[in-house]
Amino acid sequence: MRVKCVICDSVEKINSNSPEAKRLRNRRIHTYLCPSCNDRIGERTKERHATGNFKLFKEKKSKDQLI
Repeated sequence: MRVKCVICDSVEKINSNSPEAKRLRNRRIHTYLCPSCNDRIGERTKERHATGNFKLFKEKKSKDQLI
């Protein structure tokens, strides 16, 4: 299966039977990132997280009083 990175527009070939290929085929909202872009984003996120200014917001779940 040929896929295109959404950031750098490089075209790569991945195995058609891999879980990632199946995810891309069945759920159109999932996007593909090439390994270099994925590593770069991961490193930058870790750097921002280390500064202390990075906040990860989680959904606030309220308890249902009927349950």
